[in-house]
Amino acid sequence: MGTTRAQPFRAAYPLPDQPWPAPDLTPYLEALAAAQTPAEIDAVTDHVLDAAEPALRALSDYLVAAARWKQENRDAAKGSPSHLLMTAASRALSALALADEAGLNRLRAAYDPAPALTASADASRGATASLPPAPPSTGPGPRR
Repeated sequence: MGTTRAQPFRAAYPLPDQPWPAPDLTPYLEALAAAQTPAEIDAVTDHVLDAAEPALRALSDYLVAAARWKQENRDAAKGSPSHLLMTAASRALSALALADEAGLNRLRAAYDPAPALTASADASRGATASLPPAPPSTGPGPRR
C-alpha cells in the first residue's frame, strides 16, 4: 500500500534497488580461527569493529534523521514510530559498545585476574580488619 502511494515520490527520488554490498569477512574469520590467545581475538575483533563503525554510524544517523522527520520526535510517546527509530539508532551503535566491552572483559579475565587469596593473606587481612582506625593527627591542620 505505501509503495503504491509513494510511486511518484520514488520516481522523483530514485533509490538504489540493491542492498549495500556485504563486507568480505573472510580475512577476519580466518584470523579469528587462527587466534590462540584472548589478545589475538581482541585484536581481530577491534579491527572488524573499526571497519564496521562507519556503516553503523551512517545507519544510526539516518535513523535519527527519520525519527526527527517533521519534528515528530518531540514528546514522542514510547512505542511511537519516532521513539522506535531513535531506539534503533541507539542500538545500532550500542552493538559496537557491547562488543568492545566483551573484548575488554575477556582481556581482563585472561590477563588481569583478581589476585588469589592465600591463607597468610586472609590471616593478615583479618588482623588488620579488626584493628580500630588510626587516631587523627595531632599536628596543625590544613589552613583554610
